[in-house]
Amino acid sequence: MEKHFSLEEANALLPQLKEMLGQVQLEKKRLISMKPDVEAAKEGHICDWGTPIGPTYVMVLEAFQESLLRIKDLGVLVKDFDTGLCDFPHQRDGKVVYLCWKLGEEKIAWWHDVNTGFSGRQPL
Repeated sequence: MEKHFSLEEANALLPQLKEMLGQVQLEKKRLISMKPDVEAAKEGHICDWGTPIGPTYVMVLEAFQESLLRIKDLGVLVKDFDTGLCDFPHQRDGKVVYLCWKLGEEKIAWWHDVNTGFSGRQPL
């Protein structure tokens, strides 16, 4: 069952969500920076993809996945991790819509139908 947020509930989550998205973005950058070493280890071995950064890569990957799960557990739908684009399911005029917010915005000021996405954003 999808959680529905009031505007006040969604805005109250923004400080926590900003921190969580920042952590996800940091972990993603770390994974991307390690990718060449992991790919090189993969290319050079048929059975053993061992690399000195392997344990660190696995730890960062697990932290990344845990961060994603924490956000999902809030009931927030992350549409783009790079921009921090998030949707909050919301009841408006008797139907489910999304309150729409992205990193850098002070508060939630937009909404859109579930089928239109970011391009269909309308001011609250």
